[in-house]
Amino acid sequence: MTIASHLQELRRKHEVLSETVEKAQRRPATDATKIAEMKKQKLRLKEEINRLMQA
Repeated sequence: MTIASHLQELRRKHEVLSETVEKAQRRPATDATKIAEMKKQKLRLKEEINRLMQA
Protein backbone atom coordinates (compact mmCIF):
# COMPACT_ATOMS: atom_id res chain seq x y z
CA MET A 1 0.00 0.00 0.00
CA THR A 2 1.40 3.37 -0.96
CA ILE A 3 1.44 6.31 1.43
CA ALA A 4 -1.07 8.14 -0.76
CA SER A 5 -3.55 5.27 -0.69
CA HIS A 6 -3.02 4.83 3.06
CA LEU A 7 -3.71 8.54 3.59
CA GLN A 8 -6.83 8.29 1.48
CA GLU A 9 -8.08 5.34 3.55
CA LEU A 10 -7.33 7.16 6.83
CA ARG A 11 -9.21 10.24 5.60
CA ARG A 12 -12.18 8.08 4.63
CA LYS A 13 -12.22 6.42 8.07
CA HIS A 14 -11.97 9.84 9.74
CA GLU A 15 -14.91 11.15 7.72
CA VAL A 16 -17.08 8.10 8.48
CA LEU A 17 -16.23 8.35 12.16
CA SER A 18 -16.99 12.07 12.15
CA GLU A 19 -20.45 11.42 10.69
CA THR A 20 -21.05 8.65 13.24
CA VAL A 21 -20.12 10.95 16.12
CA GLU A 22 -22.43 13.67 14.83
CA LYS A 23 -25.36 11.26 14.55
CA ALA A 24 -24.66 9.81 18.00
CA GLN A 25 -24.57 13.26 19.57
CA ARG A 26 -28.02 14.01 18.15
CA ARG A 27 -29.50 10.92 19.82
CA PRO A 28 -30.22 11.48 23.51
CA ALA A 29 -29.87 7.79 24.40
CA THR A 30 -26.27 7.50 23.15
CA ASP A 31 -23.71 6.68 25.83
CA ALA A 32 -21.35 9.62 26.46
CA THR A 33 -18.47 7.18 27.02
CA LYS A 34 -18.99 5.70 23.56
CA ILE A 35 -18.99 9.17 22.00
CA ALA A 36 -15.80 10.08 23.87
CA GLU A 37 -14.09 6.90 22.61
CA MET A 38 -15.12 7.64 19.02
CA LYS A 39 -13.72 11.16 19.38
CA LYS A 40 -10.42 9.72 20.63
CA GLN A 41 -10.29 7.37 17.64
CA LYS A 42 -10.98 10.32 15.37
CA LEU A 43 -8.13 12.27 16.97
CA ARG A 44 -5.74 9.33 16.56
CA LEU A 45 -6.66 9.10 12.88
CA LYS A 46 -6.10 12.85 12.44
CA GLU A 47 -2.71 12.63 14.16
CA GLU A 48 -1.69 9.70 11.94
CA ILE A 49 -2.79 11.61 8.83
CA ASN A 50 -0.75 14.64 9.90
CA ARG A 51 2.27 12.47 10.73
CA LEU A 52 2.20 10.80 7.32
CA MET A 53 1.78 14.10 5.51
CA GLN A 54 4.93 15.44 7.24
CA ALA A 55 6.98 12.38 6.23
